[in-house]
Amino acid sequence: MVRGKGIPVSAETTLDVSELRELVADTLDVELSALTDDVLLIEELGVDSVVALELMVTLEQRYGVRIPEEELGTVRRFPDIHVLLNRKAAG
Repeated sequence: MVRGKGIPVSAETTLDVSELRELVADTLDVELSALTDDVLLIEELGVDSVVALELMVTLEQRYGVRIPEEELGTVRRFPDIHVLLNRKAAG
């Protein structure tokens, strides 16, 4: 099921991992195949602070959540993004 833009993630909503992966890959301007669970976003994909902020804004708008910069700083790999969004949905 594909949710529309700006629909908040909630405890009742299941986060679509493949949809999230596509959104992140598009925002980071990398091939979907490059965004594996093990790849380091900064060290291996070259994500800098500007791109990280762009990703934060994109995720906030898409999923209707608020992500403080300090929380974004904890994200090192794709699964960290998924965990962060699930935590936002639960809280």
